[in-house]
Amino acid sequence: MAAIEINQINLSFPAKQGQQQVLEDISLVLEQGEFVVLLGPSGCGKSTILNLIAGFTHPDSGKVHCQGKSIAAPGPDRGMVFQQANLFPWLTVRDNVSFGLRMQGAAPERVQAEVQKFLQLVGLQAFADHYPWQLSGGMKQRAAMARAWLPNPDVLLMDEPFGALDAQTRLMMQELLLSAWQQTGTTILFVTHDVEEALFLADRVLIMSAHPGRIVDEVRLPFGRQRDIETLVQAEGYSEIKQRILHRVRSEARRHLNN
Repeated sequence: MAAIEINQINLSFPAKQGQQQVLEDISLVLEQGEFVVLLGPSGCGKSTILNLIAGFTHPDSGKVHCQGKSIAAPGPDRGMVFQQANLFPWLTVRDNVSFGLRMQGAAPERVQAEVQKFLQLVGLQAFADHYPWQLSGGMKQRAAMARAWLPNPDVLLMDEPFGALDAQTRLMMQELLLSAWQQTGTTILFVTHDVEEALFLADRVLIMSAHPGRIVDEVRLPFGRQRDIETLVQAEGYSEIKQRILHRVRSEARRHLNN
């Protein structure tokens, strides 16, 4: 059974003159444990696809399923990491990370054990009793990742979570994410504008068209899962695949500007 299945989704939003088509005939399947990246011009609907899977919004037509069940609302089987960490400033890292599990009424012993596990997974065990204002941007995003991962979701949805970080911190976060994903086996759908980030992280890259958003290309990456950024750029086929993806993304971006 696929982790996520989207069948012929169409979605429009109200506009000054009628309806504005946002997504057009979107179909995709995420297999169990897969890491898929969405690339495309700004405004093409990448984040909207995440919101549909999260259950924050609903399509005009088509179906969205998680583990074979129709998605009607948000649920613990789908975690979400946003562009900003959105931590509660009055709670410690430990309490931020455990918030969802505590709201579900989990036993304190389970909460404590799970929090410790995921703080170690993202390297924040030494900062469990710090408050968000005491953390760097990268550390805040690590806490947000742990919070989303703690309920053990089937699917983790990530909306440009490293976009606001400096280059070195961003690379560290990418490496940490890959390590955590390989340990948990969670299915991940990741939105980015960064082609190199997509090449480093993904099993598959899905390229979206300019408005209205459609999936216009799919690239399966042949680099294996044990990736190191310094050697990846020298891998056979890396330059050609990067050029192909860049060309397609830039073509769609130019078309978007000319519309």
